[in-house]
Amino acid sequence: MITAGTRLLNVVDVEATCWDGQPPVGSANEIIEIGLTVVDLEAVERVGRHRLIVRPRRSQVSAFCTELTGLTQAEVDTGVSFAEACRWLAVKHQAGQRVWASWGDYDRNQFIRQCQANGVEYPFGRRHVNTKLVFTEAHGLRKRPGMAKALEVAGLPLEGRHHRGEDDAWNIAALILGLARQESWPSL
Repeated sequence: MITAGTRLLNVVDVEATCWDGQPPVGSANEIIEIGLTVVDLEAVERVGRHRLIVRPRRSQVSAFCTELTGLTQAEVDTGVSFAEACRWLAVKHQAGQRVWASWGDYDRNQFIRQCQANGVEYPFGRRHVNTKLVFTEAHGLRKRPGMAKALEVAGLPLEGRHHRGEDDAWNIAALILGLARQESWPSL
């Protein structure tokens, strides 16, 4: 059942700087892309698709990261600051008021860590749904699948590029809509 104020759901997927192995000394994982798909739970459809590039402060995009995400250092150099990205989420997407969802807890934990490290106000409210857990339980799976495997299980195509925030948020939203249609998405 959809309750007042929970019609719209923000589905968020982030990409962060990463390395094949340990990060270089002084570097830390930092968000470099925020993908956000807005889902209308009442209409059971995706109603918005957004992408924001974020400029890292303490790390560089490695060749491994570029191979994985397609994002380059030159591209993220043109991004907004992390603080600006958090304001964008709060103002443009009402992140503090809307329930939000991600695939697993990585995205939520990355925002918490990075907000604390940068002295930036956490943009989201308390209501977060770990879509991976909901999907795993709804499908009676023993292991929690990655997003691409979950799409296979659900009989859905992988749209766009895996490990691209905008595309992954879009695909996670498709999984959420499938769960909603089978009445397996939690009441919010």
